[in-house]
Amino acid sequence: MANTPHRIVILGGGFAGLVAAQTLKRANADITLIDRRNFHLFQPLLYQVATGSLSPAEIAAPLRAVLCRQKNVEVLLGEAVDLDPVARHVVLRDGAHFPYDSLIVATGSKTSYFGKDEWRGIAPSLKTIEEATSIRHKLLYAFERAERATSEEEARDWLTFIIVGAGATGLELAGALAEIAQETLKHDFRRIRPEEARIVLLEGASRVLSAFPEDLSTKAEKLVTKLGVEVHKGTFVTSIDADGVDYKQGDGTKRMNAKNVLWTGGVIANTFGRTVAQQTRAETDRSGKIKVNPDLTVPNFPDIFITGDLAHVLNEDGSQVPGVAQPAIQEGQYAAKVIRARIDGEPAPPPFRYFNKGDMAVIGRAAAVANVFGLHVSGLPAWLIWLFIHLMYIVQFQSRILVFIQWGFLYLTFSRGARLITGAPTDESLLGTPSGSAPNTADTVTKAR
Repeated sequence: MANTPHRIVILGGGFAGLVAAQTLKRANADITLIDRRNFHLFQPLLYQVATGSLSPAEIAAPLRAVLCRQKNVEVLLGEAVDLDPVARHVVLRDGAHFPYDSLIVATGSKTSYFGKDEWRGIAPSLKTIEEATSIRHKLLYAFERAERATSEEEARDWLTFIIVGAGATGLELAGALAEIAQETLKHDFRRIRPEEARIVLLEGASRVLSAFPEDLSTKAEKLVTKLGVEVHKGTFVTSIDADGVDYKQGDGTKRMNAKNVLWTGGVIANTFGRTVAQQTRAETDRSGKIKVNPDLTVPNFPDIFITGDLAHVLNEDGSQVPGVAQPAIQEGQYAAKVIRARIDGEPAPPPFRYFNKGDMAVIGRAAAVANVFGLHVSGLPAWLIWLFIHLMYIVQFQSRILVFIQWGFLYLTFSRGARLITGAPTDESLLGTPSGSAPNTADTVTKAR
């Protein structure tokens, strides 16, 4: 073992980066973990922040607090913008340089709008805390705006919610939104009936949850349809504006009016991920993911490891490892073990193999689908498995307790204590509406019932 500590830089404090740092706890190394945020975010529960079930602090943990007892780790706030793979140093946005002996890149991805980035401002995605609170604002504000609508058509448009993409996040959002409309808010308004809100899922594939086994996909569609959600498959969005969506279905193009559009489509490499690929001349796939060696290193640069959403990793059958939390955790652990073996002068571990423990998606109260070690489960049993696993993966113990309590109240009462409209007003004209105008429109809005 060398006397001089091995310098390890980890970029990103998500699942892969955090687990890599923790796995290196006993290594003779100086570890620097750099993230542009000071917290680890439990992304699988972001949709519950977006729908008012949980507060942001309940699914985020300060990185310094999580790693405070690990003496060989230094946590720094910063954003990597460049890399010199020959000189072996990372450059941050503020100009700071950080040399490394080993580099773990776990900077994640960003939402793909398939070349239509102008849709970002109209149809928010769900990757960050800010986006989750923005969606929460958008959803709750829609009901408030419908209550003050001056016509039946206006009220209907505000109570129409379109979700583009029927993967796990899309179904989870749709199911939660249906429960908000049908249960949480049903007694809160006087001029509208929230339970008659229209929730629409648009999916380009031939079935929802296309990454799941077909039988679970069918069950998931039945569960979400039972909640009143409309599912349109084989549907491709061609245009989005403030008043609705144009989409192609079959040979025809159709229009659906809606004031609320949410995007849960695919992901692409972020800016720094593309920089890494350029600087190392690494091959990428269509989404910008870097094609790595079997040990997760960049070809020709054995000191650079790519993990998480940014890594293009193949299973033994040739299929691509999905960019979700479970593979990211395993990749972070593996990269750390390879580095530890090098530091200790031991043989390298065998090539990385993703061990798929299963996939799951929650649709609503006591309704979920799960593929656990090849066993297909749906309904209440799948929901209980989902609850247990997600609680266990939350980093801080106190957050597990708080989330468990919140879920208990939600299950018993449908109450969502975090349904707060925060941030700048979405529509200044609403706040400027004369106070005497609302009663005159009550009869018109009532017709929307």
